Amino acid sequence: MDGPGHPVDSALLELLACPACHGRLRQEQDRLVCASCGRRYPIRDGIPVLLVEEAEGPEGAM
Repeated sequence: MDGPGHPVDSALLELLACPACHGRLRQEQDRLVCASCGRRYPIRDGIPVLLVEEAEGPEGAM
């Protein structure tokens, strides 16, 4: 598995929050993952796409 192609700047990551529940986000590969609700937001060309409709559910959820 490849590492993140475009890491999100740590200062920016400190400012971002999950748009659904306002939880903290952390980067995992090419996704930002909410520590509270588990939603996974894609990162495209180094830009986090923080739209609830673009998010995947928590890993392992159906």
